[in-house]
Amino acid sequence: MIDRALAPEFKEVENIDLLKAKPLVLANGLKVFSVDGGEQDLVRIEFIFSNINYDPKKPLQTFATNTMLNDGTSELSSTEIADKIDYYGAFLQTEYANDHSTVTLFTLNKHLASTLPIVKAIISDSQFPQVELDTLIRNQKQKLSVSLEKNDFLSRKTFSNVLFGDTLYGYDISASDYDQLDRAQLLNYFKEAYQAKNCTVIVSGKVKESTISLIDQHFGRDWENTSDFKENKFEFVKGAGTEHYLEREDALQSAIRIGQVSINRTHPDFASLQVVNTIFGGYFGSRLMANIREDKGFTYGIGSALVSMKNAGYFFIASEVGADVCSAAMTEIEKEITILKEQEVSEGELSLVRNYMLGSMLGSLENSLSHADKFKNIYFSGLNYDYYSTYIDTVRNIKPTEIQAIANKYLNFDSFEKIIVGKK
Repeated sequence: MIDRALAPEFKEVENIDLLKAKPLVLANGLKVFSVDGGEQDLVRIEFIFSNINYDPKKPLQTFATNTMLNDGTSELSSTEIADKIDYYGAFLQTEYANDHSTVTLFTLNKHLASTLPIVKAIISDSQFPQVELDTLIRNQKQKLSVSLEKNDFLSRKTFSNVLFGDTLYGYDISASDYDQLDRAQLLNYFKEAYQAKNCTVIVSGKVKESTISLIDQHFGRDWENTSDFKENKFEFVKGAGTEHYLEREDALQSAIRIGQVSINRTHPDFASLQVVNTIFGGYFGSRLMANIREDKGFTYGIGSALVSMKNAGYFFIASEVGADVCSAAMTEIEKEITILKEQEVSEGELSLVRNYMLGSMLGSLENSLSHADKFKNIYFSGLNYDYYSTYIDTVRNIKPTEIQAIANKYLNFDSFEKIIVGKK
């Protein structure tokens, strides 16, 4: 019988075993990786396309093309696509991000033979009907108009543009950009981007031999490579640390976003900087939360993050605070950075952060789908599974002196770009 008066024995996370992705290259060059695990007869198939041929004169073509993929093929309308997917209890989604555009199918294996042809039609025969494009433009312009009234949205939009300029990472979208979209533009980008040699397929769940066989049947044989393309490559440098103030006279709250271009996952200091970030503002028990939320009561939430992308990384601090305490909040943020750079972290605080980071990583590995997500992180960064061994080793063994050195190397408040929307 369990004695509930006794706390469970505490154990440190020493190692995390990952399900390894198995590679396969089909006849047309399509790269397929499978992560098999679990008892449920569910499979997730992700068709991941690199964003290519970026043209600042056509900043929305990548987004619009991905968004409209399931709006109709030469044989199926958007309604028919949705009805067929729903009939089989499956789920189909498109997702656009800075580096990749994705089409994802969730289905039972027993319905894969019926649902895969629909996906094949979407990524090889989308037609981008004009009526659907007109609806997209109208809806997106309305959505942008509403979002521009929000201080937090404006701070994120301005921050991205300040750091990354008129690239796919930072282009400052306006309503007029949506008016420049046309069907011919989307059809052309679709032909260039949605082809086998620009696609990686990642299959996770209960992956059977028949699963791979069906993928090969529909996508490895007659899915043609039609044109050449150029992968997006951007280079960025840190800014001078300028303050960008967008005053809004009626603001009750001010949105703050502070940060700079930083390292990404490929850099050897990335794991160490992740530890520093977690201590500083990366979880609910962080120093920023303890000071600015719990002690000062300036905000409901504040945090920091280190983000890794293909061509860059960036570090940022974000919050919304009362307009009357905006300047005071900025002062406290700077103070916490100074303390982290000048004083060693205590062993007690460091132990708490270690356990949080390792526990979070272990807790994120619920099933083979999440193991596949971990694989995507390293694969698209050009890394291998050794990355995770190094990451765990760094978190478990980093010393207070190393944390202080990393903080001094990467956290310089004066060089951070500072975006304030509201009042200060």
